[in-house]
Amino acid sequence: MRLLVLGGTDFLGRVVVERALERGWEVTVLNRGRRPAPAGVRSVRGDRTEPDGLAGLADGDWDGVVDTWMGAPRAVRDAARLLRDRAARYVYVSSCSVYTWAPPAGYAEDAPVVEGADPDAGLTDYARDKRGGELAAIDAFGADRSVLVRAGMILGPYENVGRLPWWLNRVARGGPVLAPGPRELPLQYIDARDLAEWVFGALERELSGPYNLMSPRGHATMGTLLDACVAVTGSDAALRWTPPEVLLGAGIAPWTELPVWVPPGSDLHDALHAADVSRALSTGLVCRPVTETAADTWAWLRSLGGAVPPTPGKVGLDAEKEAKVLGTQTGI
Repeated sequence: MRLLVLGGTDFLGRVVVERALERGWEVTVLNRGRRPAPAGVRSVRGDRTEPDGLAGLADGDWDGVVDTWMGAPRAVRDAARLLRDRAARYVYVSSCSVYTWAPPAGYAEDAPVVEGADPDAGLTDYARDKRGGELAAIDAFGADRSVLVRAGMILGPYENVGRLPWWLNRVARGGPVLAPGPRELPLQYIDARDLAEWVFGALERELSGPYNLMSPRGHATMGTLLDACVAVTGSDAALRWTPPEVLLGAGIAPWTELPVWVPPGSDLHDALHAADVSRALSTGLVCRPVTETAADTWAWLRSLGGAVPPTPGKVGLDAEKEAKVLGTQTGI
């Protein structure tokens, strides 16, 4: 298979490239050259935000294109239009955020999507940008040759958002750890490597259309996730399970200050952790155990000295705020 990856050096794009190379596929990568592409790829320099940013792709044919773009939809539009006669399929990594807020628990791919999205638009907001990217892919490749990956939370090695890395580093420091309850709270996420493998299968099987791509509900829980962090780091951390009302009463922000966690029964929890993923499962999605995702992410972090690559936002709870809620002093 001949694969073109638009991006290919950060998190998901890098995982897609590395896994494709492991399969023996021929991989071309288009990026701005700020970070080196993995060895073994054909690297094309180009900035999609510039008028001539796709000039390096003037020639070539591919069995599939994987596009992880998360900015202005018109960048997807330009790439898809350029490649529609030279690629068999276009895989656009979208998001479950494209659904009209707030999608109910159990929402499937036919749930209503946000209004006002435009494939020709500049930067607007995340939900409309992702939906605009979907429309751009469909406009160029048609519904029968475009694959819309509506991913949930993506975890695993190379994660540059910092959600699982923050938990791993916090647990590794040991001591009492503020653990957001309930312990049995069901989670949905997707390991980037499992997402990549499903995408490869979609290209080989010539799938099309939208897919909610995340683990089955309850594949992991807050308990199994944090237990895995304790196990793989080998720390003496003591998880202090704390009820949601206590956390919210202390002004702790779900999702950002305590990454991954959102309180049960909230719109945000149902949107992030309660999607129907039966369509993806029926087309080959396999999700590895949370212990493997945690262990491999920890190994990657240790290879970096524990540092997480810088990101635009900040996730994680301030140590003093955590200590205050725990009723302890910082450093204990």
